[in-house]
Amino acid sequence: MKIKGLDELIKKLDKAANGGLRKEMTLWLEGMGMEFLDIVQDEIIRTKTVDTRNLLNSFKKGDGDNIWELKSGELALHVGTNLDYASYVNDGHFTIDPNKNQDRRWVPGRWKGDRFEYDPDEKESGMLLKFQWVEGSHYWDNALVIFEKMFSKSLEKKVQQWLDTF
Repeated sequence: MKIKGLDELIKKLDKAANGGLRKEMTLWLEGMGMEFLDIVQDEIIRTKTVDTRNLLNSFKKGDGDNIWELKSGELALHVGTNLDYASYVNDGHFTIDPNKNQDRRWVPGRWKGDRFEYDPDEKESGMLLKFQWVEGSHYWDNALVIFEKMFSKSLEKKVQQWLDTF
């Protein structure tokens, strides 16, 4: 998300505050990142996307499967996950690659109650997938819409607070 004029405003306010504003903005931006992670987790739960909790847990600061980058110089924050299947869960996907000209595929693993556990080493059991579309839950898209509204309001309020302070 890019906000027009934000860098120019920061430079002016930073100059007025002898550099103290950048630290304040960095802390606020990190807080906004944490808020976004919470919203993403809430949307994963609300849309009933959670299964093994791997996806849910990948949206935490410091988790090995996530992306969390905060740059103080340009005030950039990157939040996300490194899990390969996260985009498929959000956007939807075919159970089989349509380019491979198949109508079914064997997936090794085992059933535990009504839940299937994938195990690439399993030789004797598994499930047969038929070609079909699995609709995505759109957890990320929903979280982004919520966050953008919240971010704008928070930024307005914070800038006014900084202007009143400095």
